[in-house]
This record gives sequence, structure tokens and C-alpha cells, in this order.
Amino acid sequence: MQCLRPLRQPLPDRVCNAYMFQADHHSPCAQGSEGVTYLDHAGTTLYPESLLREFYQDICTNVYGNPHSHNPSSRLTHDTVEHVRYRILQHFNTTPDEYSVIFTSGSTAALKLVAESFPWRPPTAAEPASQFCYLTDNHTSVVGIRGVTSALGVVSLPVSPEEIEARAKDVAQSEGSSCQTPHLFCYPAQSNFSGRKYPLGYVRGIQARQLYPACDSKGRWFVLLDAASFASCSPLDLQEHPADFVPFSFYKIFGFPTGLGALLVRNDTAALLRKTYFGGGTAAAYLAGDNYYVPTPNMASRFEDGTISFLDIIALNHSFDSLHMLTGGMDKIQLHTFGLTRYTYMLLSSLCHGNGQPVAQIYSDSEFENPSTQGSILNFNLMDCHGQMIGYSQVDKLASLFNIHVRTGCFCNTGACQLFLGITNQVVKSNLQAGHVCGDNIDLVDGRPTGSVRVSFGYMSTFQDCQNFLNFVADCFVEKPVKVDQDKLDRLKSNTSSKGSSLCLLPLLTNGKPDHIDEREHASTDPVVNQCGGKAITKDAKSHEKVQTLTNIYIYPIKSCAAFEVTDWPVGALGLLHDRGWMVVNGNRVCLNQKREPRLCLIHPEIYLSSNTLLLQASGMNTICVPLENHNEPHQSHRVCQNKVCGDRVETVDCGDEAASWLSEFLGQPCRLIRQSPDFSRDMKKGHEKEVSSTALSLVNEAQYLIVNRASVDLLQRHITCRQESSDDHQPLDTQKLINRFRPNLVISGKEPFEEDDWSYLIIGNTHFQVAGRCGRCQMIGVDQSTGAKTKEPLLSLSAYRKGKVTFGVYLVHQSLEDSNSTLSVGSSVKSEMS
Repeated sequence: MQCLRPLRQPLPDRVCNAYMFQADHHSPCAQGSEGVTYLDHAGTTLYPESLLREFYQDICTNVYGNPHSHNPSSRLTHDTVEHVRYRILQHFNTTPDEYSVIFTSGSTAALKLVAESFPWRPPTAAEPASQFCYLTDNHTSVVGIRGVTSALGVVSLPVSPEEIEARAKDVAQSEGSSCQTPHLFCYPAQSNFSGRKYPLGYVRGIQARQLYPACDSKGRWFVLLDAASFASCSPLDLQEHPADFVPFSFYKIFGFPTGLGALLVRNDTAALLRKTYFGGGTAAAYLAGDNYYVPTPNMASRFEDGTISFLDIIALNHSFDSLHMLTGGMDKIQLHTFGLTRYTYMLLSSLCHGNGQPVAQIYSDSEFENPSTQGSILNFNLMDCHGQMIGYSQVDKLASLFNIHVRTGCFCNTGACQLFLGITNQVVKSNLQAGHVCGDNIDLVDGRPTGSVRVSFGYMSTFQDCQNFLNFVADCFVEKPVKVDQDKLDRLKSNTSSKGSSLCLLPLLTNGKPDHIDEREHASTDPVVNQCGGKAITKDAKSHEKVQTLTNIYIYPIKSCAAFEVTDWPVGALGLLHDRGWMVVNGNRVCLNQKREPRLCLIHPEIYLSSNTLLLQASGMNTICVPLENHNEPHQSHRVCQNKVCGDRVETVDCGDEAASWLSEFLGQPCRLIRQSPDFSRDMKKGHEKEVSSTALSLVNEAQYLIVNRASVDLLQRHITCRQESSDDHQPLDTQKLINRFRPNLVISGKEPFEEDDWSYLIIGNTHFQVAGRCGRCQMIGVDQSTGAKTKEPLLSLSAYRKGKVTFGVYLVHQSLEDSNSTLSVGSSVKSEMS
């Protein structure tokens, strides 16, 4: 093992044969992109300013009409669109004589078009049924074709990557009969999960019935080559590999326009397709009063129902221009992005904790030797110094704090996710029963990951992006001193193929100093050491402390605005009376929070029950009053509207123009104040750590109450102080300010730090509560509640102390309806029951 100096210093960044493009030519359009490390190019790449400038100039100069007319503006549109079709075919090295371009809304719509128009055949006495065969490492949208074929008597056959060649025949299979049953084999040119590139030679191999499963079945075999992931950074030659169907999305190649894709269809295959629905522009003739319809002879027009998105298609003209001007072509993009990916892979796979344990488990079938077999995708999970997995959601939260944009989950590729993570079919079903669904933040179930982290590169990516990402991993997840497995690194460097070599590594930095941060999994099981000179505090010492009491009560009348502290407060059916009863929405009626608008914390709402009013106060603004009202029926001038909170639909009532004007002036953007409708009921979501009965919620995120333990805050505050004193940026964060960051409803004087993690039930005074689960913290706790400034604390110290876990505080709900009419008071005793 060789020690690295702390990776805050720049990592080696010299590149051989990689094509580095000038930043001023391809800077992303969005003004807020400065300082962003964007690593989700497999999701969508970024667009250059030059593309938008040229497109804007085009549509401002020319008049483009509906292409279904014959006037001059329509002819201009038609001719421009046809030119774009030619450019697309040229991009894939083919011609209109060989392929047709059908525009769709994206690759998923293209796949659906194939599923619905392919000539599937059920079994007959003379011939077998059609087969829909697909690689298990396929996107959901490919596997979803099964939903169409299952009702038609078609055989669905999933094929593992190993079977294609292992079960192949040596020579092409002769028909031996006149069987013309059509079969379809689907595979990705590049896995969107691992970046593995499957051989493009499979296209001819399947068509010739040399490869499995075609070699085992009579009939005509067609190949759908999913190019959505591959085409973003790699050249595809359809002269060499003439797939029958090629779906892809343009935003993955150019970044703009979005909502536009295409299906390339071999003209020899097109005549087999059967289309039932016909829309505007697809008919040569039809009768309204009789079942008579003749499709247009033009292949593209036959399948493009209605008016195509012609302005977006025209934008493609400028997309191609920008791509070639900035990069010189897909070959150079492939080398450039592969160099970045290989560089990141070599260092990440060699990084180790101070005790020698590897930092990352990388999911790949190769060691990134060659761009012909590996794309610009790196998929992994991080591990702590004990070899335990760190949930991808925790990595995502901390990455957002550093303005690093990654992708997490299973990436709509369950087959690859199961294979690499060792998730069985039964585990998938069990996880669903436990509340985990695709796209949520449940990253670990029983300590096993449900998904992973993916970083991917595009043509505008730089080595600074690689360094920012690797520095982030080392700073946040590696037990110091950072080490590198030098033997593995040397072996990886020697594996670089001469053909695919695009990277040279400078010697690694060595002999670094360890970072003396004491990191422990749970304070309740280890002695807690105050590293700033204090004595160790053990369980025994804590057992003589005073009985737990309720020390603070906070309500947040307006979601994401400042707290209103009280000493006594009624408990309502939804939690503390009027807690998160209102929220601020922007001009598009989207809920604002401090992650989007940190100045919300400078708005101080106060509730006066005696006068039935809500006061809004902020520096430099006049105080205004908003009536609480009984709201048996909304005021006529206040609109009822629909909004969303944490994905839930909520019915709300607008609070009028005075409050809207006040908020808009203070926040500097159009805003309105809305409250939850008194007639609307919203229930708690399933999937919490501990089962709770159905409970009504206000506009809160997860549950009715959030409780924080002062002992946990004190411990975390000491760790933050020690981290700050060892860095150049020393900004003291006292206990009360830290409590404010976590925005709790209830604060108690607990006996031990993090003992609340194991509670099941709680009694405060005479009010009973059930623990619904732990609160997973996001970057919102990095907002200074007194100034609105954003910082990286306390999330960094919380993650370091808890080994990547960033849960803090627990959610509570009422245990019984009788508690809905009680009152909570500061100083009340707190009794807890462990699970």
C-alpha cells in the first residue's frame, strides 16, 4: 500500500491522445452551471451555448409552418426536415436507400412502435410461434415489449450475455424448410448500467442464425439494436452492422432538443411492419363512413402520426453543426470520454481506507482496457473501512452538497442490477413488500444495496471533473490516511491496450498525513471522546444524568420558513396545531423549499391563536397579517388548487394577493402563499422502518413530528468543532444553531447520543407517540437559518461520524386519536421504550 496526500490537491491530469475541447466553445447554456461537476451524461448530456444561439437565430430569421401544408413556410419546413433525415443517416454511415428515419418522442416511443407493429405470429400446426428474445442486460423499455407480446401467444425468452456465444453454432444454419416465422432479438449496443459494449457483430450473427438463440430456432430473425446509450459517445456504422431496427434519443447525443428520438428501420424490413392506428398525415386515402384506409407509401410518413415536432427537428441541424465544430466527430468523442472514464476507474478501484480496505466495489465486466468494449460509464458502490456498503442515497446527498451531479438507483435496468449486486428474484419481491420501489431512496435493505451509483462522461467533460469527483470520495468516505493499492494500479496501467490507449498517469502523490477524525458507527456502543481536550464520556458516566425532559417546542407554520418557538402548544389531528399548514409556491405553482430558495428561512411567521391570525415578518418588510379562519368554506376570492408535496397530491387554498405580493417582493420572484384545504386528507406513506397505523399529515414531508436529542446534537457539535479547527475555514457552530439547522418540532434532553435510533414508543407528559422511522437528512441542513447562507456542515461531519449514514432525529406520530386534543409543554417528562 502507498499513502496518498490528501486529495484536496489536484490529481494527475495529463492525457495522451485524448481530445480536450476548449471550454469557451462548449460551456453549458444554463447560467447556474458554473461550479457544477456534471457526471450524468448517460442520462442526458449538456448542450452548448452555440447550439441555442444558432437555433434561435434560425427561427427568428425564418418562418416555419406546418409541413402538411403547401405554402412557402410549410415547404421550407418540409425541406429542412428532409435534410435533417439525411444528416441523421449520414451520421450513422448509411443512406435513404437503405434506412428510413421515423421521428418519435424518444427511444422508448421508438421501442413501443416496434412492439406494436412487428408481425408477431402465434403458433400454428405448421409453424412455431414468434419469439421475442432479449438480453437480460437491457433497459426496461426493451423488456417492456413483453407486455405486448404476452397476449399474442409469442414466446418471451430472456438470454444472459454469456449464452449468446457460448451456445452458438460454428456455421450458419440452413432453413431446412420454408418457415418464415418472424423472430425479434433485442440487445443494447452499450449497457446503460455498466457501460459494457456488446459486439456489434452480433447483428449479422443473429440474422445469419449463427448465434444463440437464433441458431436453435427456424424462421427469420430480425435484430433490434438499442443504441440509446451507445450513440451518445460512440460511432455506429450501419453499413458494417445493418441492424433491422435502431432506436435512440437525440438528447443523449446533443443535450438539446429533448423529447425527440428516432427509429431507424431497414427498408428491406419495413414492408413487414403492420400498423393499425392511423393519424393525420399517415393516410394516402381513407373513408369516414366505411372501413377503407390506404397508408401513404412513404415509410416515415406512414408511422409519424400527426404533426411531427418540426421545430425540434430543425434544431437538430444546429446540433450536428455544433457537435462537429466542437469535437471533430464521434471517433474523437469516444477516445476522449473513454480516457476520462478509464482514469477515474483506475484511481477509484485502487483507493483504499487507512486500514487497507478498498473504498469502492465497481460493477464491470472489464478493466476498462479498450473503448471498443467499454463505454464512458462507471458504476459502483462505496464501502466503509469495515467493508460495509454505504447506501447510494447517502452518496447522492453528499455529492449534491459539493455540486456534483451523479445518478443513483438501478437505472431502469433490473437485469444488470440483479446480476452485479447479487439480488435474487425473491429479494426483489421482498424489497417491494418492504416498501422499496424503483426510484425511491431506500438504498439498503438488511445491509444489502438495492442499487448503486453511476458516473458518466460526455464530450464536454474534463479531467477537472474527474478530480472533483475523486476528491469528493476521498474527503467524505475514506478513512484517513488515504491509501492506494499500488500493485493493482500498476497492473491496470500495464493493461492499457495500444489501440485503446488514451491515458497516461503521472506518479501518484505519496506520504500524506492522516486525518485525525474519530469516526464511530454509534455513540451508544462506543466511548465518546471529546477530541478537543475533554474526557471520554461513557455509558456508565451518562447513567447518572437527569431524567429526560422536553426542552423545546418549535412549529413551522409555513413550510421551509423560520421556526416559531413556543412553551405550550395544542396537539391537533395532523400534529402540532398549524405546523406546516401553509407553503410558498413559485409562479409555476411548484413548492419552494430552502434547497431552491434559502431566503425562505428569513421569513418569520408567528401564530396568535387568540386573535386567529398568522403574522409574516422579515427584515426590511412591513408585517402583514393572514387570517387563520375556520375555513368551513373558502373565501370566494381564494382559489382552490392542486399541488404536490413529496410526490403526494394535496388540495390547497390560495391565501390572496396581499400575501402573494409580500412574498414576491421579498423573494424577488412571483410567489403565492397557499394553505392545505381543511377538507383534504393526506395519509402517511408506507415504507417506514417501523410499521405505523394510517396517520393524517399536514404539508410535512414524512410524518407529523420530528424529534431531536440534545445529547446527539452535543456530540455532533464537538465533531464539527474539531473538523473546523483542523481546517482553514473556522466558523464556530454552537449547539443551538445546530439544532436550528435540523428544524425539529421537539427537542429533548436525552441520556445518550443517538439512543433515539432504537426507540419504538414515546410518552411526553400524557401524550403517546409511535416512532415512524429515522429522518434521512438532505443538504437543506446546510442552510444557516439566521442568514440563509449555504455551508457543507453539519452534513459532512454527520456522514463522517456515522460512516456515511446521514440519519438524524426520528419521526413520530400519534399513537391514538385521544392524543389529538392534548397539549405539549416544555419541561414535560419524556419516557421512551426501546424496540
